Amino acid sequence: MKTIYDLVVVGAGPAGMNAAVYASRYRLKTLVIGELFGGLVSEAYEICNFLACYRIKGMELAKRMMEHAKAEGAIIKNEKVIGIKKIKDYFEVKTSSGIYKSRSIILATGTEKRKLNLKNEDELLGKGVSYCATCDAGFFKNKIVGVVGGGDNALTSALLLAEYSKKVFIIYRRDKFYRAEPAWQEQVAKNKKIKCLFNSEVIELIGKDKLKAIKLNNGKVMKVDGLFIEIGTIPKKELAEQLNLKLESGYIVVNRNQETSVKGIFAAGDITNNPLKQIITAASEGAVAAHSAYEYIAKSNIKSV
Repeated sequence: MKTIYDLVVVGAGPAGMNAAVYASRYRLKTLVIGELFGGLVSEAYEICNFLACYRIKGMELAKRMMEHAKAEGAIIKNEKVIGIKKIKDYFEVKTSSGIYKSRSIILATGTEKRKLNLKNEDELLGKGVSYCATCDAGFFKNKIVGVVGGGDNALTSALLLAEYSKKVFIIYRRDKFYRAEPAWQEQVAKNKKIKCLFNSEVIELIGKDKLKAIKLNNGKVMKVDGLFIEIGTIPKKELAEQLNLKLESGYIVVNRNQETSVKGIFAAGDITNNPLKQIITAASEGAVAAHSAYEYIAKSNIKSV
């Protein structure tokens, strides 16, 4: 007989992995399905505000989270979830590799990087344009690069790139960094390889087979070998829309128990309408969602197989 899980967690970031840890400790038969283990955490250069990990690379933290979930008994699969639908007493989760049945669902799909939406942005991806300094910084040794954005991710990306590149320009549309933590701003200010260009926006990517230069809104054309785009994220809401969950500006509306508008479906992490988007809050929401799923299953008469 095909396995019926107590819980399927969609998303393998901090929210999903911590939900898996807690659910497994509640002895729920738990399956985690995700495309990117660790989520966007795995792309972070360095994390300094996660409790008990004063300084840790994003990839290392993602690895520890996955190992912890596995150690507690969770099954983890690297697949893309295409659709979810309710069939009688169960949810049917369809992925790129198969179909799984579950008594409950936790959506921890998180967010994805926002694009500049310039004409040839997609064509130049991997040819000078990148959304992940942790992944691609090593390709720009002794090169000139730009970083678009003014938040923590932009500044930490610039600091990482400065370890490889000979010059790094931070291109930001406002007159100063309003959102980045002061500690990162201080490090950027001290780094002689980094130059900040305020009140500036990239309006054109120049190059066909490879990025050669960028044009700014002041008309200036700058020769760069790479451009790293760090202008925030948008919610990955496709599954939520498919399930007709209540949304708020694209984020899943949840209550204090991480319950959504559909019974048996919970949500946690950056995909929810909770205001603070941090690793530690995502992980805590995952724990709450797992507890709520446990209580939901305990009150039902459906049994896992």
